[in-house]
Amino acid sequence: MNPQQQTNGAQSERIAQALAYGGASVRLKAALAAGSDPDPALAPRLVERCGVEPDFFVRDMLTWALTRQPQDVAVPLVLAELDSATPQARSQALHTLSKIRPAGAWDALTDTMFADPDDEVARAAWRSGVILVPGKERAKLAATLATQLGRGSAEVKRSLAMAFVELDYAAEDVLEDAARAEDPDTAAHARATLHLLRNPEAGFGYALEEANRATALGFRQMEAG
Repeated sequence: MNPQQQTNGAQSERIAQALAYGGASVRLKAALAAGSDPDPALAPRLVERCGVEPDFFVRDMLTWALTRQPQDVAVPLVLAELDSATPQARSQALHTLSKIRPAGAWDALTDTMFADPDDEVARAAWRSGVILVPGKERAKLAATLATQLGRGSAEVKRSLAMAFVELDYAAEDVLEDAARAEDPDTAAHARATLHLLRNPEAGFGYALEEANRATALGFRQMEAG
């Protein structure tokens, strides 16, 4: 090993140590250093840290550092994390793929990911899916995402609605079908999302409240009839 390699190796080890044991500001600077002067030998440590890093800003910097790595080094490591038992590792891997956008990344996304029981993983899959999906697959993705309508908190619902907005016209037919669903949560979510799709400047929270009221009224009228 020549002196330059020794210097690079020592610097990478210092970065790895800082990522593992430093405070948040130290970890942020270490992730910045890792991306500013990429060392492929550090890539596994960056991916590993993504799965456990508690600070949002540090995680985002780790993702940036991975985008600076050669794709033939970083992408296989990130893809392997999609099967991790740790939800954060899966969600961060999906997020990182959407930033790297390697060829074939869409093929790594599965229906199971879009329906992951962990809300943060599912939301990451929705966001990544609409970025990575090829044009010819957009309608199919919309149909897959429609299976998640009615799910979760208002914030989770908003995330799914924004994914549909990104799909634009490819989402309209499945949303119109879902707006007639028997399940009131599904129907209201679909109606609110259609409103947002057609009125991008509208607030989703208000649209969801209105859709819930209209859906509940419609169900009461049907029961009365």
